[in-house]
Amino acid sequence: MTSSILVAGATGDLGQRIVRELLQHDVHLRVLTRPGSATTTALFAGNDRIEVVSAAYSDHTALTAAATRVDVVVSAVSGIRPVIVDAQRALLKAAVAAGVPRFIPSDFSADYRPIAPGTNRNFEIRREFAADVDAAPIQATSILNGMFTDLLTDEAPMILFGRRRVLFWSSADQILDFTTKDDVARVTALAALDDNAPRVIEIAGAQVTARDIARTMTELTGTPFKLQWAGTTGTLSAMSKVGKRLSKNPDETFPAWQGMQYFVSMFSGQAQLRHLDNDRYGAHTWTTVRDVLQEHLTQQRESTTA
Repeated sequence: MTSSILVAGATGDLGQRIVRELLQHDVHLRVLTRPGSATTTALFAGNDRIEVVSAAYSDHTALTAAATRVDVVVSAVSGIRPVIVDAQRALLKAAVAAGVPRFIPSDFSADYRPIAPGTNRNFEIRREFAADVDAAPIQATSILNGMFTDLLTDEAPMILFGRRRVLFWSSADQILDFTTKDDVARVTALAALDDNAPRVIEIAGAQVTARDIARTMTELTGTPFKLQWAGTTGTLSAMSKVGKRLSKNPDETFPAWQGMQYFVSMFSGQAQLRHLDNDRYGAHTWTTVRDVLQEHLTQQRESTTA
């Protein structure tokens, strides 16, 4: 039977990957766009399997109409409180009003549930919205995946490629969870089609330590990559608080101080995933940290010789 799925945040990096994965299955797909936005139409209007629906998050009537006769709402929106809490609350309210059976919130993170208050803005707004989801008369599934592995080669300054160093805080042997965006999108699509999906699905394409990453970089490059202690998680937490206070734009979506908070949560072990369900949807070859780093180094070599 064909499932009808509404995707919010479909124009984002992860959202586009989720849409691509969903189209591998027998689905009728709706993607939600804000009125006046040309991005969604430009990306999806040429696909006869995708219906583009327009609704402002402030327009409950239009949002409810967009969710009418839908089996699952998948949220892949990205941002801070106005998006993760406020916009998703409106989306959840509309889904309930439309009688949608299931909802997948935009979590896609490490385990935010045990995080101490005041230590991680990104996690706390997800936990705040999770309380709304749990109170709503709808079946929900959150995908927890650790950090996106893709960030290791770009936005997450843990590997200092030029200096041949791998940073760590407190312990180089703390287990860290990583999953690529493509693997997250695959599981999200399968969870959207799974009427018996649990409240939380924990996945990790790789569980490695900073020591493992340094060893991997040494093996891939043939040059020693050394571990570099960057302080304790307590020190990093204090630095993030200072950075937040000094920030000229407290509403910035991805400030450096928030990245510090993420590493605090990971290296403290608080956000570690402890109940992995990697085999829920059958055997799968997960993309590892080594795979991502190897591809990055290959691309660097090719760009140098081009």
